[in-house]
Amino acid sequence: MNVLVSGSTGLVGSAVVNALTAEGHRVTRLVRTQVSPGTAAIAWDPASKRLPAPALEGLDAVVHLAGENIAKGRWSAAKKAAIRDSRVQGTRVLCETLSQLVEPPNVLVSASAIGYYGSRGDRVMREASHPGTDFLAEVCRDWEAATKPAEAGGIRVVHLRIGVVLACEGGALHKMLTPFKLGVGGVMGPGTQYVSWVALDDVTGIVTHALTNEALKGPVNAVAPNPVTNYEFTKTLGRVLKRPTKAWMPTPVVKVLFGEMGDALLLSSTRVEPARLQASGYPFRQPDLEGALRHILGRAA
Repeated sequence: MNVLVSGSTGLVGSAVVNALTAEGHRVTRLVRTQVSPGTAAIAWDPASKRLPAPALEGLDAVVHLAGENIAKGRWSAAKKAAIRDSRVQGTRVLCETLSQLVEPPNVLVSASAIGYYGSRGDRVMREASHPGTDFLAEVCRDWEAATKPAEAGGIRVVHLRIGVVLACEGGALHKMLTPFKLGVGGVMGPGTQYVSWVALDDVTGIVTHALTNEALKGPVNAVAPNPVTNYEFTKTLGRVLKRPTKAWMPTPVVKVLFGEMGDALLLSSTRVEPARLQASGYPFRQPDLEGALRHILGRAA
């Protein structure tokens, strides 16, 4: 296939580009920087609604992963606006352009997140579950709604509600490794909050599955089938690294250090089931946390 990928320099985007290329697909990057002649890339500026429609003709598929990093820095009003606008406005510009093409792509796989559900304790969230009411839930709801022009244009749209991505190259696990290796890793807050995780290998596999499985459309939870509590995650990572995990960061300390971001990303509890992936027959490469961590970190049992 001829696939356009936005957000191609991020953790997930880089892996998706590599996976698609390895499978023989032709990948074109959608970037916000100047493009050199002969480069397989298209420049766009979603803030000014600049996206050259003629350059998008003839695509078979689009994987849209662009968005401001939500875990970098405290959430000021400006940061929250950037988080929202980079997702909602960028998605709307892309989808309005795709819908107007003479030859629109067959499928759009657009990133979303399990933040859609908000903090729901130990209740199991499936694709049909109602959205939450906090900031991230509202962003995810509007993010998904911004693809409506593409749907109206006859494009099959898949919303990947991605969980906590585990990879040693970046993301949450990468940030945890240093304190855990030093023996000062530990439970955050109560420890009972659920972490719905997914290995990076599975994210790339799920993207390919969504591109090629024509029965998949709408929301798809991109998480492993076995979520764990923060306590279980902490103890499992400590066991894999063979390091103690006796440290504990109380809830008030998390809130003081990280503000609203810490509350949303470290203390919220979202227990998500990949119901539609399982029903579609997707074979998880890393279904269990300990096996996933050992594979990612190269630590034999």
